[in-house]
Order: sequence, then structure tokens, then C-alpha cells
Amino acid sequence: RKLLKTLVKMNVKVFIAMENTGYYNYNLYQVLESFDFNVYVLDPKHIKRSIGLVRGKNDKVDAKRIAFFIERNHQDFECWEPCSEAVKSLKILMGQRKSKIKQRKGIKQQMTDLRDIAFNSSTRKLIKINQKAINELDRHIKEIETLIRAEIKSEPALGAQVKRIKTVPGIGDVTAWMITIKTEGFQRLTDPRKLACFAGVVPFEQQSGTSLKTKPRVSKMADMALKSVLQMAAMRAVRMKNDLQAYYLRKVEEGKNKMSVLNAVRNKLIHIAMALIKNQTNYKNRLELS
Repeated sequence: RKLLKTLVKMNVKVFIAMENTGYYNYNLYQVLESFDFNVYVLDPKHIKRSIGLVRGKNDKVDAKRIAFFIERNHQDFECWEPCSEAVKSLKILMGQRKSKIKQRKGIKQQMTDLRDIAFNSSTRKLIKINQKAINELDRHIKEIETLIRAEIKSEPALGAQVKRIKTVPGIGDVTAWMITIKTEGFQRLTDPRKLACFAGVVPFEQQSGTSLKTKPRVSKMADMALKSVLQMAAMRAVRMKNDLQAYYLRKVEEGKNKMSVLNAVRNKLIHIAMALIKNQTNYKNRLELS
């Protein structure tokens, strides 16, 4: 705050750019809310790929690279805007939920290994200890999910939007929460094409002259957390009687690759969800109406 107040006194147009480092940005975000600077939060991969071949790195060099990058390219990026208190809390809670699930997965793997070698009382006791840890983590995850629901309810407008996209077949709590976070409470990435690209569900062609031409494929440069929950949502959607299942079955019967069609369903989920947000309506299944 002391540094930023000094910049204000200089009476010049200030540009502030930083890499997105998750939790480590939060204190700075809190201070920046009370200033009127042009703030940009950048994906580290974007900067890394833009500077070409380089050798070595440290904090001072990285700061210079970020400064030079935003000086040249600031017109191509949207300025950072502070999100609501509920969305801030959701980000932290979802991060903690992800951490707990990762811990539980690791302990379950240990349980599997121990069951294969449970040859004495000590290993059997270890299995019981691990089971207690899993039960405790299950309790923690449920409590975190309760807090998430409470945060969403604390903002009625946000709660209505989350409830709206949950009417889409396949989209449950976790998928709705993830979309809410990635769109900053439906304030950014509201263009479904941009959100689909961000999620890594849009296929891009690979073509160069006559030597390189492959089938369009999705890019690995994607938000894998969002892509993962969309995959589960798409798999649920095609198992339920709805328009998306009819689309999936029709395309598979035409001979299309199942995974390609499933990716198209992921894309459709994003487009439908964002259309509902834009039009302020709920999803209506045409199969049920007929």
C-alpha cells in the first residue's frame, strides 16, 4: 500500500502486471481494490512463450520480462476487476476442497497397496488408521461443500445464476461451482466461444503447406480443472434422456468417434449454460416437452 500511494503522488498513468499465482496474489488484490490503476493478471505460460529462447531466470529478470510484455501487449488484454466477496471465498474453498480430495486419493492408493501385503497385525492396523483418515477427510469435504453453498446463498443474484445453469443436463454442483469461479461470478469469459477455448474443448486444425495436415484436435493449453469437470458432466448428460443424449447417439450412429462427439457435448454444455445466463432462463428439455 505504501508503494502504491507513492505511485499515486507521481501523477502518471500506472500499469501494474503480475503473473497469476493463486493464493499469493490475494493480499495484493485486496490493496489494489482501493486504487485506480490499470491492472493485468497474466498466465505465466503466455509470457514464457512470448519471449522466445532465453537462458536463466530470477525474480528481477522475471519482473522486467513482465513489464516489457505488458508495455507491448496491454491493448490485447482486459484489465483485472475485483470480484465479489462470495466469489473470493468460493475460490479459496474450492482450492481447499481440491486439496482434500487429492489427499484422500493418495491415502486410498496406500490402502490398496497395504491390502495386497496385509500379512501381519501391524499392516492391518495401518489399514484401520488410513480408513479413519479417509472418513475424516470425507467429513472435511462435506463441511467445505456446505460452506460453498452458504457463500453462494449469501449473494441471491449469484445463487440464481448457479441454480439456472444446474438445470442443464449433466451439470451438477461441482461443475456449476467451477464455471462460477472461472467466470468470476459470470463477469468475465461470458463469451461461450472464449470460455470453451479456455476450457480446451475447441478443436483446432494443424496445417502447413502440403507437408502437415492433421485432423482438428483440442489444445493442451487449457484449464484442466474446468476441462475435467466438464468431461464428467458430459458423461452424465449422455446417460440421461435429453437433447444432448439424442445428439450423442445420432452422431455415434453416423460413425463419428465417441470421444470427439463427447468433446462436442462438452462444448455444447458451455454454450447452453452461458446462453441461459445471458437470457436469464432455465433449460427446457425438448424431449420432455414432446
